[in-house]
Amino acid sequence: MPTPLTATVLPMRIQLNGEPFELPDGQTVAALLERLDLGGRRVAVELNLDIVPRSQHAATALKEGDQVEVVHAIGGG
Repeated sequence: MPTPLTATVLPMRIQLNGEPFELPDGQTVAALLERLDLGGRRVAVELNLDIVPRSQHAATALKEGDQVEVVHAIGGG
């Protein structure tokens, strides 16, 4: 009897702040920020040299090989 096929989510590799980073395929910028414990924080996200507006974080899918830079604001005075 054949073995039933099961869905396997393979990791995708991106560059995050210049370092290799793996996450499940099909993730969004918002999901990445949650994974980094940065969800809801004031951050700037650059994806392949383009700024991703906060309003687009949930709709912007990440792909294998993407280059992502995340910078969070630090207050002070």
